[in-house]
Amino acid sequence: MSPTRERRRPSAEEDVPDRATLARQRRGRRSEEERRRTRAARPKPSARTRPRRPTRQVEIRRRWVALLSVLTVVALVYLLFFSSMLGVRDVSVSGSRTVPADQIRTVAAVPADKPMLRLSTGEIRDRVAAMPGIATVEVSRSWPNTVEITVTERTAIAFFDSGPGGDGVHLVDGGGVVFKTVAARPAGLPELKLPKVSADDPVTRAVTAVLGVIPEQLLKQVTTATAKTPASVEFTLANGKIVRWGTAEQTDRKAKVLAALLTQDGKVYDVAAPELPTITS
Repeated sequence: MSPTRERRRPSAEEDVPDRATLARQRRGRRSEEERRRTRAARPKPSARTRPRRPTRQVEIRRRWVALLSVLTVVALVYLLFFSSMLGVRDVSVSGSRTVPADQIRTVAAVPADKPMLRLSTGEIRDRVAAMPGIATVEVSRSWPNTVEITVTERTAIAFFDSGPGGDGVHLVDGGGVVFKTVAARPAGLPELKLPKVSADDPVTRAVTAVLGVIPEQLLKQVTTATAKTPASVEFTLANGKIVRWGTAEQTDRKAKVLAALLTQDGKVYDVAAPELPTITS
């Protein structure tokens, strides 16, 4: 009987390297497979993802849109600046009392049917402001077809008589502007006794400035006003008393001092320096 041959088992020292090698091979295979899967999952360049040039229809559509935009702008410019569709149809006047509204429209000379945006509101304002009875003017556009003119008329604060051979009685406003001629002396207004009455004259402006700031109750008593210099304004009251007022400064204080002085007898009441008033018989 032949002896039984025993299979030799690898020793532990020989078995460990084989297992390590096998593990590395397995890890290497898995890593390679994962790399292949990753590469397979990446999107491949396709003709669908590549940018394409716009088709001819798209290009034609763009050109039409651009052309229509240009035509729209041209149409708007024509409508606003050259067409009578947004032209002047009406001229509205407000604020006039003694100056007729039709006269203001005539002087304004707003061209009918002229496009609103091409109107020179400044020129219209200057023409109306040159009217003697007009103090201030505002001109504005009221769309779509109306021009609005708002005026403030001059208010008479005094008058002067040009005398025999003159051209009549003239009304004067608070700025010394002579703006109207009337047939008779107006009641309730003081008369200016000055060598010259003009808005360019400093003495005239000083006198009218004083008349414009004194209390209304006192103004009703004034019959005449005069001055030799801008600082020497004086006026005569209805009772014949003379008030030397001086300049238009310290109006309130002068009025209070004068009210107290008028309770005393006298002929001339000087409040030009209200801290040192005087009464002369």
